Amino acid sequence: MSKVTQIAHPLILHKLAFIRDKNTGSKDFRDLVEEVAMLMAYEVTRDLQTEEVEIETPICTTKCKMLAGKKLAIVPILRAGLGMVDGMLKLIPAAKVGHIGMYRDEETLQPVEYFCKLPQDISERYIIVTDPMLATGGSAIDAIDALKKRGANNIRLMCLISSPEGVKAVMNAHPDVDIYVGSVDEKLNENGYIVPGLGDAGDRLFGTK
Repeated sequence: MSKVTQIAHPLILHKLAFIRDKNTGSKDFRDLVEEVAMLMAYEVTRDLQTEEVEIETPICTTKCKMLAGKKLAIVPILRAGLGMVDGMLKLIPAAKVGHIGMYRDEETLQPVEYFCKLPQDISERYIIVTDPMLATGGSAIDAIDALKKRGANNIRLMCLISSPEGVKAVMNAHPDVDIYVGSVDEKLNENGYIVPGLGDAGDRLFGTK
């Protein structure tokens, strides 16, 4: 069964407060999303495999730990997921980046896939799917479906803010995918938005309506 980890670090909670604030403009919003994603990446990658290597310091030869095993891929769900990528790449610059384009039908609230471009060796990579909001869970479920159809088998989902309904939906659809969130909010409203949430993450990132 999938595991849900809420990363309630004081720095993350502090920055999430500014992200939620309706008066935070697009530039600051983008910077904050990038910073929170970078902070969350520490926890999401906590159990990456390491191997012992020998290096030479200016003083002597010593043994150190370096990453081993599967390589990483970051796969943002377009368009809002893009806002989390740069922060993660600052920590793991060698990661490949794929893209999955989803949009939500405003009447049915169901996601529609319109783009998918992934590294050719996606089946050999440890994948972190990013999206600031986990609302109904539909986009995340379909994005993970798309990854699995293309051979991915080691997937984690990383979101800034989620609803209880969205978490439950992803867990039921993909019990092998662990979920990492900064906050699990109160509920979804009748329009499928997270309460209290932060509004539309894509619009706030890119200054659109």
